[in-house]
Amino acid sequence: MKIYSNSGVCSWRIYNLFRYYLIRGGKMLDFFTIFSKGGIVLWCFQGAGVTESFTGPVNALIRSVILQERSGSNSFNHESLSLKYKLDNEFELIFVVGFQKILTLTYVDKFIDDIQLHFRDRYKNELEQKGALKLLNNNFEFEDDFQMLLREAEDSSKARGPVSMRTFNESQKSQKTVKSMVEVKGGDKSKEQGGKKNKNAKKEAEPVKGDQIKVSSSSQKTVENGNQGLTPEEIMQKKREEFFRKRTAVAPEKSSKSPKPQKPKEKQRRVWDMGGSSTKDLDYSQRNGNGSHDGGEQSQDAQVDSGMQLSSMKGDLLSVEYESSVEEETEEEEERVVVNKTSKKLSKKSGGFGGMFGMLKGLVGSKSLTQDDMEPVLEKMRDHLIAKNVAADISSQLCDSVAKKLEGRVMGTFTTVASTVKQALQDSLVQILQPKRRVDILRDVMEAQSQRRPFVITFCGVNGVGKSTNLAKISFWLIENGFTVLIAACDTFRAGAVEQLRTHQRRLNSLHPPEQHGGRTMVQLYEKGYGKDAAGIAMEAIAYARHQAFDVVLVDTAGRMQDNAPLMTALAKLIAVNMPDLVLFVGEALVGNEAVDQLVKFNQALADHSMGDKPRLIDGIVLTKFDTIDDKVGAAISMTYITGQPIVFVGTGQTYNDLRSLNACAVVSALMKA
Repeated sequence: MKIYSNSGVCSWRIYNLFRYYLIRGGKMLDFFTIFSKGGIVLWCFQGAGVTESFTGPVNALIRSVILQERSGSNSFNHESLSLKYKLDNEFELIFVVGFQKILTLTYVDKFIDDIQLHFRDRYKNELEQKGALKLLNNNFEFEDDFQMLLREAEDSSKARGPVSMRTFNESQKSQKTVKSMVEVKGGDKSKEQGGKKNKNAKKEAEPVKGDQIKVSSSSQKTVENGNQGLTPEEIMQKKREEFFRKRTAVAPEKSSKSPKPQKPKEKQRRVWDMGGSSTKDLDYSQRNGNGSHDGGEQSQDAQVDSGMQLSSMKGDLLSVEYESSVEEETEEEEERVVVNKTSKKLSKKSGGFGGMFGMLKGLVGSKSLTQDDMEPVLEKMRDHLIAKNVAADISSQLCDSVAKKLEGRVMGTFTTVASTVKQALQDSLVQILQPKRRVDILRDVMEAQSQRRPFVITFCGVNGVGKSTNLAKISFWLIENGFTVLIAACDTFRAGAVEQLRTHQRRLNSLHPPEQHGGRTMVQLYEKGYGKDAAGIAMEAIAYARHQAFDVVLVDTAGRMQDNAPLMTALAKLIAVNMPDLVLFVGEALVGNEAVDQLVKFNQALADHSMGDKPRLIDGIVLTKFDTIDDKVGAAISMTYITGQPIVFVGTGQTYNDLRSLNACAVVSALMKA
């Protein structure tokens, strides 16, 4: 067989496809498997000529999609394979089919639906038996049915063929006549002009309301009778007098009706308690003698921070707390009342279950949930998530995932659709916020100590999110746990960045003076000024920390927008050259859709400019300004959903103590608050 093509690459690809098709005996599917959500494989099929096991792609699907609540889409790509899957929520089953990514199989979606229906109908009695042992004891012989359905699906796709082009007689253009395409200019314009004239004439002919009608009519009569024999100038003067007489007659009525405007109250001057009454009280230049940066200044810093609780951050960080309000508690109580009542009483009840689910309740009596049942609740839920600062696309994906998760599930007699959807969404949000891997920085630092090397953390993010401030908070937390810290000032772009870090270093050393730690300075700053190469400074700082036996190196980088290609390239170079142990993205909790764009482009830039086969991406997130958003905590969901990485630190204030770890349940409670 000869294959002709203008491109050698294209012909080689077609040849490989044809060869692959012949080896597989005409079958294009690599595998098909049916397994329960508990992990028990009920039946599987593997194509001819396929030597690799399907456990790798299926495990990747479970790990990356199903466990992370990303089942809104029914497709997943893993290396060279494309996987299609379908969830059966009634019997807790998952159907997965895999084929080569380069193939375009149009019948797969219908084929997997047919397999699901046939398998359910054939083994309905066996699937209704609960328990893993009963499923293991059953024998699911499905080979013949599978081959029959596969042949029918392939034959139906071949029978369709390409869609032929319509002829001219079948098109709408053939039905048009020549007369319908001729533009009659004269008649249309005259009609339009006539219409405009009539409208203008109506506007001009509108009479004036009230007593002005009588005055104007009488004045017009006198003018018409008295204009005979007058010159044009006299007529003009007469009209002016009439105009001024009307103005003077109407003016007093307007003034009597409209109230006199009141003068606005002047803004009162605010008097600050510690502001001082003169400029001398605000002059601190001579407070430390000659103004040198010595121990006197450190004592001032220590005096300023005297109210801070020392040794309050030893061990693991406290988690973010959220106190449920009285309204939320009453809402939950009303929900329990609604669930416990019968459907007859529910129809008479009005005004129960406040909040966003108040108008969306209906009882479902022992039947399977459908998309139509959930659509009103999901629509309300989507708007609620967007109002809570969750990105719009992620809100839609979350609601689609919940719909796929609940579709086909059998409900209890007195269970409401709204409460079921709400509980499923809460479970999904908690699952998203739970860390997928162990995050224990103190343990990792101790492990690096045993290897006689510093533990390196790099901070990156956009401008103004609080990278330097939260770096100082993390430094204070590490010092509280007895670790020495070296701060690498790699922000050589922003004016004042080095001075800001030097101020933090001085204040931290005043809180933990060397006398309390055996003469060892707990925090040092490594800086080379401005305009230098950030990657080179980070490399020198890590080498200096290894030589001086520092425990942790915190690398502060310049803030950069995700669209700034040169600065993103420089950041990727810094990470690729120095290979830090942890790359933390610092983002503020105030953003909504912008968080998605920032994280996607930061990860994309790190991947594009990486020097290895496996690029180093963002490992964790620092969420700042969490104390300014009340219950609009949607940015936490957006950032975690996009990257799949955990939120390691949460900034909750302006002091060194205001650093917390994320509490997934507290964040979800705030997010679901009506």
